[in-house]
Amino acid sequence: MGTTTNNVKGQVPLKNVASFMALAVKLIERDAHEPNIGVCYGPSGYGKTYASIYAENRTRALRVEVRETWTRKTFLKSLLFELGVQARGTISDMAEQTIALLGDDPRRPVIVDEADKAVAKGMVEMIREIGDASGCSIILIGEERLPQRLAAIERVHNRVLDWMPAQPCDGEDAAALATAFCPQLTITADLLEEIRRQSDGRARRIVSNLSRVRDLARTRGLKAVDLAAWGNMAFFTSRPPAPRVVDAFRRSA
Repeated sequence: MGTTTNNVKGQVPLKNVASFMALAVKLIERDAHEPNIGVCYGPSGYGKTYASIYAENRTRALRVEVRETWTRKTFLKSLLFELGVQARGTISDMAEQTIALLGDDPRRPVIVDEADKAVAKGMVEMIREIGDASGCSIILIGEERLPQRLAAIERVHNRVLDWMPAQPCDGEDAAALATAFCPQLTITADLLEEIRRQSDGRARRIVSNLSRVRDLARTRGLKAVDLAAWGNMAFFTSRPPAPRVVDAFRRSA
């Protein structure tokens, strides 16, 4: 995971960041006859997007994040914008312009985040064509079932050079996040492991819980926080609250 906030500058060196960077380098350095698509997949909150931003900065990659309302035309306009060009003409015109510009620098990867939406909207075949014609590398990022969705599209699936399953944060990752987000605090191993467990190993949730640790330390004037100091405070888990008794009473009334 990497981020820039008021408290953190630069990237936090999590294992998924290193794995994503390795995937990008493998694609960039591939032989000409090898496939040119890489796939990073995993549950939300594992830090896939942050890892891709790190790789974007290190490799000069072009990065687009597909949105729910996008069409093929919107995708091409966004990619051309990243290339510094104002989109004009038909979809075919824009696709050819994109291919020509990417072909001028084929070592510059294209990262497509939220690629599940590109698959659902029938865009991924167009993305594959752009990669084939320009010779550039394509990295698709999506949720856990993205590989299965791509398997149904043979011409795309056959061009995948490598798959990168994003991993939940382990103890070292959690410690790196604690150092980055709570640099003035000592968070003991027992509390940090409980935060990691309650967060289901998801970097985003771990960061939210570390924010609660900071608030607790500031309120009590603590320099070190352990599980005992945490006490009965609730961990952030993203789970919805249980139905309230008052709601059940109203429904039965």
